[in-house]
Amino acid sequence: MAVVINTNQSASFASLNLSKSSDLLQKSLSRLSSGSRIATPADDAGGLAVSMKLQAAIKRTDDTAINVSNALSFLQTQAGSLKSASAVLDRLSELATLGGDVTKSSTDINNYSTEFTALFGELKKLTSDSFNGIKLFSNSASASSLTVYLSQDGQQTMSIAQAALSSAFKAVSNLGAVTGSNISVVTDAIQSLATLMATNGAQSSRLQFALDSLSVNKVNLEAANSRIYDVDVAAETTKLARANILVQSGASMLTQANAASQIALKLLQ
Repeated sequence: MAVVINTNQSASFASLNLSKSSDLLQKSLSRLSSGSRIATPADDAGGLAVSMKLQAAIKRTDDTAINVSNALSFLQTQAGSLKSASAVLDRLSELATLGGDVTKSSTDINNYSTEFTALFGELKKLTSDSFNGIKLFSNSASASSLTVYLSQDGQQTMSIAQAALSSAFKAVSNLGAVTGSNISVVTDAIQSLATLMATNGAQSSRLQFALDSLSVNKVNLEAANSRIYDVDVAAETTKLARANILVQSGASMLTQANAASQIALKLLQ
């Protein structure tokens, strides 16, 4: 090989390789320090775009799970009010039966009627119960509903009922109206209330399964995003060690390449 002064080809190649090795080292350091395989958009532009969408879906799934949990709490609160109404109706049916006893005096009947009226007032009060300002029961004679979103994309929904509790016992007004052969008015009200509780239970069951499904979906989304975005520490550590050795050896070779050009000066002496 010719001995020249203006161009040190060996040093240029050594410098180029050192620069590449330094870039690899910096990239490995960035990935390991951040825990992300995509330290910059240039590392994987397409993967970064997919990861951003997955991360947004994960957050929406979390928020949807919170909403479903709140809807479940709504139904649980509604179930508590229905249970209280059931206990009141049970007692009203007892009073209706006792009020039909021919051995009771008018004073006795009036005493039963006093309790009946007081309990009926409690029954009506239950119809105004609410959860966070949202009525548990419909104010009209027919039930209304609330829409609950079960998926983060808003494509899956279900309706939960604001039951028409007042219509279940509208015929139960006073003790005289339900005694004797009219006892069926109370038993029909109990049956209507039982139907409302069954509906509440079915909706609560579905919401619980939907909540479980959201938890599974979140785990799967996180796993998918991790495969795209998170760095494989074991593999990247190997790359770091390789890049570190290349940088050190490249620096050493560049030093030797620069020293080799000193031969030209010795020839000129």
